[in-house]
Amino acid sequence: MGSTQKREAMRIKRKKRIRKKVQGTAERPRLTVFRSARHIYAQIIDDHHGRTLAAASTMEKELRDRGDFENKKAAAGEIGKRIAQRAADKGINTVVFDRNGYMYHGRVKAVSESARENGLDF
Repeated sequence: MGSTQKREAMRIKRKKRIRKKVQGTAERPRLTVFRSARHIYAQIIDDHHGRTLAAASTMEKELRDRGDFENKKAAAGEIGKRIAQRAADKGINTVVFDRNGYMYHGRVKAVSESARENGLDF
């Protein structure tokens, strides 16, 4: 097992441990973040009904075409802003944050802080 595989296996292990404690409900859904080497994705999920209520990612056409972010952290901040706006449109203002096993640092932290600044409460 290479170092990259081992690192990902450890992240999955942390993710499972976190998910035992963090549950999204209809009143307080779960905001989860996934990051790849190139993109970042955020979803607001109601776990009781198994439904995604809102989503945003750097894969969206208008963001891909724009591509004028100075770095990946700035793009993550834009995703936090978009997910907060989409949640507000659906009447969601409180969520639980699921960092998905990643360190609360860098792009994950940028999504979280931007979502908070734009009206999401967690």
